[in-house]
Amino acid sequence: MPKNVDVKLILSMIIVGLVWGTTFLGISVAVETIPPWYSTTIRNFIAASILFIILLFQKEFKWIGWLAFRQQLILSVLMIVLANGFTTIAEQTLPSGLTSIISAINPVVIFLLSISFQLQKATLKGFIGVLLGFSGVLFLFKDGLGDILNPDYKTGVVFLSIAILTWGLGTIYSKKLSYQPNNLTLNLFYQFFLASLIQMVLSVIIYPNSEIETWSAKSIGAVVYLAIFGSVIAMFCYQYALQRVTPIQVSILSYVNTVIAVFLGWYLNNEVVTKDFIVAVILIIIGVFVINYKKK
Repeated sequence: MPKNVDVKLILSMIIVGLVWGTTFLGISVAVETIPPWYSTTIRNFIAASILFIILLFQKEFKWIGWLAFRQQLILSVLMIVLANGFTTIAEQTLPSGLTSIISAINPVVIFLLSISFQLQKATLKGFIGVLLGFSGVLFLFKDGLGDILNPDYKTGVVFLSIAILTWGLGTIYSKKLSYQPNNLTLNLFYQFFLASLIQMVLSVIIYPNSEIETWSAKSIGAVVYLAIFGSVIAMFCYQYALQRVTPIQVSILSYVNTVIAVFLGWYLNNEVVTKDFIVAVILIIIGVFVINYKKK
C-alpha cells in the first residue's frame, strides 16, 4: 500500500457510507411509536452521554471557551437540531427509501454552497453534474407531481428540503472554522448535548401529552442504534474526514447511503422499488459522480 494512503480516512468514509445508509430505515422504525422530537432528543442525549464517559475516562473533558462554544452551538443547530431533526419529522410521512433518494441531492447542494463560499470553483463538469442530479429528483416525481399537493406529502418534502440545506450549511461552516479545539470527541459532545437540550424543549412544547408507555421496544431499540452508530460512530468519522478532504469529496458518500437505504427499505420494510425509482437513483448517482470525479 502506498505510504501516502490515509487508511483512517478511507475507513472513516466507508463507515459513514455504510452506517448512514441504515439510519434512514432506523429513523422510520423509531418514529413508528416515538414522536420525532422525542426520538432525536433521546438519540442525542445517549450519544452525548457516551462521549462524556469517554472524555472522563481519557481525562479530556473540559470547558472549551465561549468562542468554541458558540461555534459548536451553531454546528449543533444546523447539523443536528435542524438537519437531523427535520429529517426525522419528514420520515413520518415519507418512506425511508424515498427520503434517502431526495437526500442524495445533498452533494449538489454542498457543491453549490462550496462555490458560493469560495471552497470550490465553478466548472462545466460541476454544472453538468448538478443538472443530472436534479433531473434524477425530477424523474422521481414525474408520475406523482400532483401528489405534492397532498398536505402530508408536501410537509415531509418541505421539512426534508430544510434538512438538506441546513446540513450543507453546517458542512461548509465546519470546513471554514478558523478555530476549534483539536479534540473531535469533545466538540461532538457539546454538539450532541446542546442539541438534546434544545430538542427536549421542543418535545415538551410540541408533544405535551406524549405517553411513554405507547413507545414500542422496537422503536426504542432503533433510537439506541441511531445514537450509537448513526450519531457517535458515523458523525465522528464524518467530521474526521471533513478535516482532511473537501466537503465535495465527503459528500460523495451520500449516494452510497442512498443505495443501502433503498435496498433495506425494500428488503426489511416492504417498500416498493419501481423502475422509475431505480432510474432516479442512477441519475442522481451519475450526477454526484460527475461532480466529484478526478482522474487521479
